[in-house]
Amino acid sequence: MGQTKIDETSLPALFEQARKIHTTASESSLDQESLKNGIEALRHCDEMVSKLGLFSSNETKDDVSTTNLKYLLVPFYLGELTEKIVKEDRIDILKVSQVHFKEFISICDALELVHEEEIEFSLSGRSDLAAARALKIARFKRQKGAEAKLQEIKERKERRGRSLRASALSTPVEAGEEDLIDDDSEEREALLTTISLAIYKAIDLLDMLKKEEEMLVAVMEQSSQEGNDKFAREMLDERTNIAEMRHRTAASQAPFLKPSQPISCATFAQDVIEGRARASQVHEHKHQPLIFGPASLIGGQLTSERERMAAQVFQPGYRLPRMSIEEAGLREMEMMNKWQEMNAELMEEAKSSWHKDKEEEEEEEDAAEEKARAWDDWKDDNPRGAGNRKLTPCG
Repeated sequence: MGQTKIDETSLPALFEQARKIHTTASESSLDQESLKNGIEALRHCDEMVSKLGLFSSNETKDDVSTTNLKYLLVPFYLGELTEKIVKEDRIDILKVSQVHFKEFISICDALELVHEEEIEFSLSGRSDLAAARALKIARFKRQKGAEAKLQEIKERKERRGRSLRASALSTPVEAGEEDLIDDDSEEREALLTTISLAIYKAIDLLDMLKKEEEMLVAVMEQSSQEGNDKFAREMLDERTNIAEMRHRTAASQAPFLKPSQPISCATFAQDVIEGRARASQVHEHKHQPLIFGPASLIGGQLTSERERMAAQVFQPGYRLPRMSIEEAGLREMEMMNKWQEMNAELMEEAKSSWHKDKEEEEEEEDAAEEKARAWDDWKDDNPRGAGNRKLTPCG
């Protein structure tokens, strides 16, 4: 829609074009270009209404003519079409849409079109959930009542139109008389009901858009915090990569700086385990604990305070061993030898005690057998009752 064409269009025609775009957008999806054209037309309507001064804060709804009542819906249409605009910064769209809805409710409040219950709850500033729920239920009922009333007015107009066309066939009506027959109060009633319905929708949309804005702000704050954390992690990873690169460079240069000492202790331990060498032989290897850091990479000693501190920083996250594998193997072999010697002593002691116990048992058995034989011989020499013969009268 060109700028010159909009400027030349009258207010009623421009409003009718914007109303058709709003109706299409409410009933089905509409492309963004058509939405922007509708918003542009409504903005020009709003400017023309302001220049003409159609509404005043000193007036009431009874002072506004029926012809001008429909222009009260311009801010409401602007708010609904603006909310449907797709933009990267959704928060700005929500704020502009809320401004239009608040302007619409403010004008209607000045003309005494807003329900008293809505005004009282808004002025009280209460946060009672029960009261808010009761108000929302009452608002929903009033909205359904307004929709039913609009439907009734529409059906009544259709019936009147059919009756007028039927009567026109029998009795011709002169030009202009058909408009006079239509009742102006019915049109005014339909417009006031439409405005009331728009007020209920605007209040609900204001609440919904406010909650959406708060949610988007919270998401943006969380994303910003996560972005800061991500930046900190990236910085730490970069520093870690630099340190690892330096360590790799030092390790690659180590073979050329100082030759490594040959390791033969593992071979010696294996020879001891397999019996090719004895643990009592000379073993001069001394285990050196591992040093983590630059000094361990270049294979040298700690020559400066900086290297000493670096070696203390780059320590593993686990406990270091206190002896080498070779020393542990030798200690285990020593313990095994002691264990074998102790077992041999125990076996010798067990064998000697067994023989001693066996001899004692045999001696005890011989003594018991001799005692039994002596007792038997005595009983043979002294039969039972032999000692009492001299005491008998016939003895």
